[in-house]
Amino acid sequence: MQELSGSQDGFGGDLRFGETGPGAGLRGADKICATIAEKSMPGAGAKGWRAFLSAVDGGDGKQVDAIDRIGEGPWYDRLGRLVANNKEELLNDRPIAADPAIIDDLPNEDGVPNHQPDPSQPEVDNHDILTGTNAEGKLYSPTATCKDWTSAEGDRDTEGRPRVGHSWPRSFGFPGGTTGTGGPGGTTGTGFPGGTTGTGGPGGVGGDFNMANWMSSLDESGCAPGVHLVEMGPPQLDVPTVGSGGGYGGIYCFALTP
Repeated sequence: MQELSGSQDGFGGDLRFGETGPGAGLRGADKICATIAEKSMPGAGAKGWRAFLSAVDGGDGKQVDAIDRIGEGPWYDRLGRLVANNKEELLNDRPIAADPAIIDDLPNEDGVPNHQPDPSQPEVDNHDILTGTNAEGKLYSPTATCKDWTSAEGDRDTEGRPRVGHSWPRSFGFPGGTTGTGGPGGTTGTGFPGGTTGTGGPGGVGGDFNMANWMSSLDESGCAPGVHLVEMGPPQLDVPTVGSGGGYGGIYCFALTP
């Protein structure tokens, strides 16, 4: 994300990636997915990639739910390890039947663990992944998508706070947090990273909590670009970035074809 954005802070909540007009945020995010897939495995960019993101308006005035964007499965990570066979398995705190090697530490586009990419080095705090989505895979709230992934100012009054999932289970002892076991990596053929209910709008620090859910764990503190990989605790309201609570503004990417 840092490389494609041209900034050490990443894209933040603006994922247009050169796209313009209605629905540019989702189209740009899909293009980011395809670009990263191609970098990881030449030819993979043509598989038909979709970012696991929800939006208030997909460009035609209609709500977009992330779960409806990604096909029917099965999905695998970059190294061919199973994430989930179908949506029923996917729509859990951690996808049922996911390969044990990735269920608790979702890999990146190269199949490298997200939580501890270098086993010789300490783990990093990088679990927050942008989704705008609730635990059913649908739009979390009208203020959870950084203006449908087109804005990165860090102004919570106008942009709201993006909903994020956890690529690996995390617990700070927040109310509603649970201990889970797993989560998706990429998707069919090649893939990317990927805790219980959350259907309200932004609240205090983190809004509604489920620290195990891969697609709907808490509300990040803002939409501004920002990468924070050192343990900082929960999202910091005085640092209104997509990485404030531990992350790099990552997104989940799913391929529509094997």
